[in-house]
Amino acid sequence: MGNFESLWHGFSVALTTYHVLLMITGVLLGILVGVLPGLGAPNGVTLLLPLTFGMNPVAAIILLTSMYWGALFGGSTTSILFNIPGEPSSVATTFDGYPMARQGKAAHALTLAFLSAAFGALVGVILITLLSTWAANFALRFGSPEYFAVYFLAFASFVGLGGAAPLKTLVSMGLGLAFAAVGMDTISGSLRLTFGLDTLVSGISFLVAVIGLFGIGELLISMEEGLRFDGIKARISPRAVFEAIRSMPRHWVALLRGSSIGCWMGITPGGPTAASFMSYGLARRFSKRGKNFGNGEPEGIISPETADHAAGTSAMLPMLALGVPGSATSAVMLGGLMIWGLNPGPTLFTDRPDFVWGLIASMYIANIVAVVLVLSTVPIFASILRVPFAIIGPMIVVVCFIGAYTVSASQPDLLLVVLFGIMGYAFKKLDYPIAPMVLAMVLGDKAEDAFRQSMIMSKGSLAIFWSNGLAATLTALGLLLLCWPAIAATWRRARNGKRPMGAVENRGSNGGERQEVA
Repeated sequence: MGNFESLWHGFSVALTTYHVLLMITGVLLGILVGVLPGLGAPNGVTLLLPLTFGMNPVAAIILLTSMYWGALFGGSTTSILFNIPGEPSSVATTFDGYPMARQGKAAHALTLAFLSAAFGALVGVILITLLSTWAANFALRFGSPEYFAVYFLAFASFVGLGGAAPLKTLVSMGLGLAFAAVGMDTISGSLRLTFGLDTLVSGISFLVAVIGLFGIGELLISMEEGLRFDGIKARISPRAVFEAIRSMPRHWVALLRGSSIGCWMGITPGGPTAASFMSYGLARRFSKRGKNFGNGEPEGIISPETADHAAGTSAMLPMLALGVPGSATSAVMLGGLMIWGLNPGPTLFTDRPDFVWGLIASMYIANIVAVVLVLSTVPIFASILRVPFAIIGPMIVVVCFIGAYTVSASQPDLLLVVLFGIMGYAFKKLDYPIAPMVLAMVLGDKAEDAFRQSMIMSKGSLAIFWSNGLAATLTALGLLLLCWPAIAATWRRARNGKRPMGAVENRGSNGGERQEVA
């Protein structure tokens, strides 16, 4: 059965009254999560995940992904109206979205953001539709060495392509691997890093960790900043929507460039935040109106929003086909698949085609639902931010603790939430990335098992990772990305060292500002 026949079958699965109602519910919850600073998509999906344990996996994943799309749209709303990014990936939208709103064009700015986001998401879903079967068939060639090489490549991608300092990324990833090792060893059966505590025998739940890192950690940052919501009122009329639609074709270059960047950063573990900043930076550099960026330029809204949603959507492809998440939120969803008894990877396409293609079909429908709902509910959700933070903050704390307790009804988990919340706060203050830690906690056990099985097969020889072309290519790419920051720094120093001194001196003698060369 071809991809499009499978997609048609997926629509028959997704287009039921129950699933459409779940999409509407998920999008509305997601918009609320995106609007409220201190929650965000990863934490919102984590809090909702325990409620899906008794649901059918197809319905559960539709609810979670719909919430994810809604959270991305909600973050754009606060960025434009309040200059407060509800999502980290919405930071770049504030640069031109809020200035445009202050000029009395809030409705136009919001409509541009939502339409460009829908375009980016559509491109991402089309990419998944076209490549999912190919990626799954390709992954069927994988054994333990190839799977470890894929996991190694995913870890190395965060070092080479991530926006944070490589050393900080390695520290974050190392802590995640350490947390993943807590509990009973799956191969030998011995206990590791439990320190004699019975509560740690079963390991540290990544859901509890994510609730603390993203929920409590973000809330502590918001409290420290003394967050106040002083926003701009906006009501989106049909006329504003039609005007924005007519203006979209003029920005086709920004739309295609943002979609391309977003899809690439989604498939690789760059993530939506890096994609939105990269798209904004390139648009500012190459646009004819680059000097107007920061003053309410439409392209400054379209570029980051398109890349943000393209990355968020396309991150589902490696999660489904390879079992490797491309973002923090997809890492949480990957954990959900494991809890529901599903094995992410190529066999998922053959064992549960209704799940995979029902999910892909729901992405098309849920994004349309999200655009309609977010356009019609902007005034409602924006008014929530006029509630004092002294009321919203405690409500978020209560929701986080309820979500953590729901995971396994364990009181020690509440203490872990607090500890991980403090860690999340410290990571934010010290500018350490959290996503690599979440990725390492989710993939740590699988990467360790693949490595140890490979060592058993090769009798302890690392040469097994170079034993065939596929494993060797993946391992080489991983090593290249791992060393890429050092290679790039060496190349920059070499280039600066070859700069001709005479050219600098001539510029100074022509009346220009004299520059010194280090």
